[in-house]
Amino acid sequence: MKNRGLLLVVSGPAGAGKGTICGTFMQRHPQVHLSVSATTRAPRAMEQEGIHYYFLQQQQFEQMIAQDAFIEWANFCGNYYGTPRAKVEEKLAAGQDVLLEIEVQGAMQVKKKFPEAVLIFILPPSMEELRSRIIGRGTETMEVIDRRMARAAEEVELAQQYDYFILNDTVEEATDRFESIVQAEKIKVSRNLTLLKEVRGQ
Repeated sequence: MKNRGLLLVVSGPAGAGKGTICGTFMQRHPQVHLSVSATTRAPRAMEQEGIHYYFLQQQQFEQMIAQDAFIEWANFCGNYYGTPRAKVEEKLAAGQDVLLEIEVQGAMQVKKKFPEAVLIFILPPSMEELRSRIIGRGTETMEVIDRRMARAAEEVELAQQYDYFILNDTVEEATDRFESIVQAEKIKVSRNLTLLKEVRGQ
């Protein structure tokens, strides 16, 4: 009998590099299902519908909240973000690992609903480096950057609620650490009780 897939939940402050790490991990492991979040924020340059996000109007998003169609959702800096439920549950039941790259608020919701989920927090080398990265994007005003930095400080405080943290000094090393976490989780005794019974001949 195939084990249920791992639900991998990755969070971290904006600019910490979680998207880059997840992207590198997915290149190495294309069989993992990357869950596409929905959001009400406007697309950034080069972002594509259904690949980076599902871009929804606020009314559409709120209708889905009312229908319990998200496994988690949050309002961050004035925009909604959420993970559609159906596809995630389908993939996990089929034994496929699922990766969620979501905000801290949403990760805490997932932790309550899916206690077996693996929560990983991506940390920048320093808050000064984080600010430089966000400014370097050139996509936000200084007012928004200040709000993001204040939010980042709150998020780092919540890192202790996660199972693991990864310090993103270099993308390759951070992705190697990510892989090590996944490999260790796959051979946890609690996830392999059926296999142990088979080995014992039960």
